[in-house]
Amino acid sequence: MRRIGKGLAAAAVLAVVLAGCGAKNGGHEAMNVENHGAASNAEGNTAAPGGEAANSAHEGMHHGSDELPDDMVAAQNPAFPVGSRAKLQAGHMPGMEGAEATIAGAYATTVYSVSYTPTTGGERVTNHEWVVHEEIDGAGSEPYKPGDEVVLDAEHMAGMDGAVATIDTAEQTTVYAVDYVPVDGGEPVKNHRWVTESELKAE
Repeated sequence: MRRIGKGLAAAAVLAVVLAGCGAKNGGHEAMNVENHGAASNAEGNTAAPGGEAANSAHEGMHHGSDELPDDMVAAQNPAFPVGSRAKLQAGHMPGMEGAEATIAGAYATTVYSVSYTPTTGGERVTNHEWVVHEEIDGAGSEPYKPGDEVVLDAEHMAGMDGAVATIDTAEQTTVYAVDYVPVDGGEPVKNHRWVTESELKAE
């Protein structure tokens, strides 16, 4: 009877030990699952800045140029003469609104806001500001009207050149190319195209 009792006691101890090991292993597995989830979240989070960067890069495509156009008519007596300074009231790009700008060019033209689907794919761009008459493929002397369908000959943004666009608004006015330093500390922008008179404020 003593042997049987000792055997039962040993079996009970063994069961407790095994149960303890099982509990430890189970806890370790649970920790792995939780850590794996955290790693997945971390990986997911690293993708978010990439998306933001892609969006920023897309906005960044709407920038200036090293050269001013030579096929446009210079405005006579513009409100903001070339070389004068003004404060930007437009937010076409990050850091643009509120920046001090120098007028690099002033042109008399018809300016349009347009909606188009990029030739590179992606979502449709609506009410893009601005495209001038000279940046429309095959443009004649007559200005286009809202609702007209045109082909863009401009490279303000990726997928814009060659895209079929719809004219949203049209206005005969003076447009400006400007140089400025973004208020958010970004790189200086040279010959940003385009800013309308209403988007400039005299200093």
